[in-house]
Amino acid sequence: MRSSVQGSVGSELSLRPAPDPLAALQARGITKRFPGIVANDHIDLDLMPGEIHALLGENGAGKSTLMNMLYGLYRPDEGQIYVRGKEVRFSGPNDAIAVGIGMVHQHFMLIPPLTVTENVMLGDETVMAGVVIDRHAAAKRIAGLSKSYGLEIDPDAKIEDLPVGAQQRVEILKAFYRNADILILDEPTAVLTPQESRELFAIMRSLAEGGKAIVFITHKLKEVLAIADRITVLRHGKMAGTADPKTATETDLASLMVGRTVLLNVEKKPSQPGKVVLDVQQLGVKDNRGHMAVDGLDLQVREGEIFGIAGIGGNGQTELVEALTGLRKPAQGTIKLDEHNITHTSTRALIDMGVAHVPEDRHKYGLVLTYSIADNMCLNTYDESPFAKGVLRNDNAILDFARKLVKRFDVRTTGVEAQARNLSGGNQQKTILARELSRQIRLLIASQPTRGLDVGSIEFIHKQIVAQRDEGVAVLLVSAELDEVMALSDTIGVIYKGKLVATMPRAEATREKLGLLMTGGSTAA
Repeated sequence: MRSSVQGSVGSELSLRPAPDPLAALQARGITKRFPGIVANDHIDLDLMPGEIHALLGENGAGKSTLMNMLYGLYRPDEGQIYVRGKEVRFSGPNDAIAVGIGMVHQHFMLIPPLTVTENVMLGDETVMAGVVIDRHAAAKRIAGLSKSYGLEIDPDAKIEDLPVGAQQRVEILKAFYRNADILILDEPTAVLTPQESRELFAIMRSLAEGGKAIVFITHKLKEVLAIADRITVLRHGKMAGTADPKTATETDLASLMVGRTVLLNVEKKPSQPGKVVLDVQQLGVKDNRGHMAVDGLDLQVREGEIFGIAGIGGNGQTELVEALTGLRKPAQGTIKLDEHNITHTSTRALIDMGVAHVPEDRHKYGLVLTYSIADNMCLNTYDESPFAKGVLRNDNAILDFARKLVKRFDVRTTGVEAQARNLSGGNQQKTILARELSRQIRLLIASQPTRGLDVGSIEFIHKQIVAQRDEGVAVLLVSAELDEVMALSDTIGVIYKGKLVATMPRAEATREKLGLLMTGGSTAA
């Protein structure tokens, strides 16, 4: 289905500038409402050929909603979208693709067992005689596009055999295979190493120099300043302002995003590590396919210390955390907590022994989304006084407890009886943190604690983690965000193919050294 072009302009937009035929893409007065909320409130956006335009904003600021309208996934309630000076109305993504708009989503839309060629051509197959799929012709075209845009990919490689950086290049190739000259990149560096991020930026700059127009959505302020030509910031669904990356600072951008001064650097005094709390020896853990995902791993975390594990996703981090929290049974090795063997201890017993867990998937393991905020906050202690009197619940005690935690942890909600699924991602994470830190603990295992969160929520959660360390808690931090590992950790270990390939004091770690180790490289001279 092709996009339709209409030239009507509402009276409200009569004061807005006329569409620019030289602009690749323009949004004028874009408004989108959902029940009880205005997600986008009269947003203007201009994107020029050859430009990398960064879009910043907190979770819930309206970035994704705006991009989904530009890509045809949503329809605006008000406003106009112009492509090369002509108004367009999209009934679906195919309409956006037809006028040259491509989108690379944060979570790759690839099928692992298929080849690069099969993934790229899926839905837009090259056929011979109108009947037979011509894989050879498609592969030849993909190889040509790969060479032209510097994307360096083997058309015959299987997706499951490619590193994440190469998989991202495949996603970009999918857009160009469909003749996109406007590219929307949603959090493109979320799973990349520093080296892969630099490679992506080089590709983006080359594409822009070739006339492509790029919208770059990210939470990483350093990256925005490094690559963007122009910056637009959204806050609470409205335009908060624009910035010039040549003169703006990270502090300027964070303040625009949040509406207040944000502490970007983690403030913490030197650690005072005590005795070993968590002692892991020769741990082996199998994944769901029966493969050894954690292979002979040794690890020690001391009280008053943050031990950060850096690594690309899929190198055994998930299985390691599940084994440490009783969610997956180890195949070999031992796990000790304060010298007690907990290798095969249940999750319930670990909670009683003082283990707190912030899981990487807050929806699957962190919350019962249909339960109230109050019930979620006492999931670990619902059977204890004052929340229970024998077999009876004490609802008043539960509600009172939850209200105190909501205030202490700044959970933004209409009330503690609201369902957890109605909270934003940041407030869901604060709810989990409030529950886990509301009791005396010995060990905090925080896995991807700020994944997908904005700078305001990240600032708050980092302060809470450091506060636990300062109270003598042993903290194991597992994060794909290298900046987070470096900012919080006192000691850093690098995991690769299920092994800790290096452990070092934070003072000895650099982004380059960790990035090499994360991809199986060596830092030896």
